[in-house]
Amino acid sequence: MNSISVIGAGSWGTVLANMLALKGHEVRLWAYEKDTVDSIIKLRENKPFMPGLKLSPRLIPTNNLAEAVGAASCIILVVPTQFIRGILTKAVSAPISPNTVVVTAAKGIERGTLKTASAIIQEFIGNEIAVLSGPSFADEVAKRKPTAVTLGISNHSKHGHALQEMFFTEYFRVYTHEDIIGVELGGALKNVIAIASGICDGLGLGLNARAALITRGLSEIIRLGVSLGAKDNTFSGLSGLGDLVLTCTGNLSRNYTVGRRLGKGETPAEILSDMKAVAEGVETSASAFELSNRAGVEMPIVEQVYRVIHESKNPAEAVRQLMSRELKGEFRHG
Repeated sequence: MNSISVIGAGSWGTVLANMLALKGHEVRLWAYEKDTVDSIIKLRENKPFMPGLKLSPRLIPTNNLAEAVGAASCIILVVPTQFIRGILTKAVSAPISPNTVVVTAAKGIERGTLKTASAIIQEFIGNEIAVLSGPSFADEVAKRKPTAVTLGISNHSKHGHALQEMFFTEYFRVYTHEDIIGVELGGALKNVIAIASGICDGLGLGLNARAALITRGLSEIIRLGVSLGAKDNTFSGLSGLGDLVLTCTGNLSRNYTVGRRLGKGETPAEILSDMKAVAEGVETSASAFELSNRAGVEMPIVEQVYRVIHESKNPAEAVRQLMSRELKGEFRHG
């Protein structure tokens, strides 16, 4: 992996690109925003999205997508899932070499198609695909705080070990897992539950309620994941339970923050209008709700988050309905 291109210069893309550059790799960082590229060139800092982090001189910023992907042996997509299709539509004309490995760090489900990032990529190219996921706030990785993540790779991968070594540092530990769809669904669906967790805290419902919500949310994720072909034990790992706990309890989580603000009475439009970065759970709540209906899987928490965000349902009423549902055994369906 001698030439790496990171597509997406938000906080996570910037931190990953810098981490790889500090390891000695040649790294191009593509940004849509010209001011981001200018900031990195002039200040060696991504002022708009990751202020305060001094960037390696080996990190080369660019606004030219063809330049970024054309010579890359590894492309890392770190953009919101809803933007991947548009970027690939332009990128494939570069063209992308069939030997290039594509890694996605997106955590969402596309509206309309209900596809994960790897499935979208497969529509455009037949390259080897891997998925990087797990509990990893960009700010903490930038500060070199210990982090462990999962790299979802095919068990037929030619590059799995090389990718694991490429990302690994003394503070960034990488485990591999062959259940790509499970790794992706865990990363996507936890964002919806994190919004619910934020709503819970915004309403002041207490720690008991939050613990119950996270646990029952995990049950919903497992039910849908297994119905779509994932392995149930994937969701007890870093890309499942690990990422869920972090995103549902950490103040650095954009999705949790959206939920907390909803719980305090703000509208989705008000919240999203002043957010610079994307909270993937907002769009994924609609995709997950549609997926659950299509698969015939009951996901009451996901349903209520969808109705609060997309149908302007009162958050307190959503909680009341969750608590007053028909009584059931804990490990029965629903």
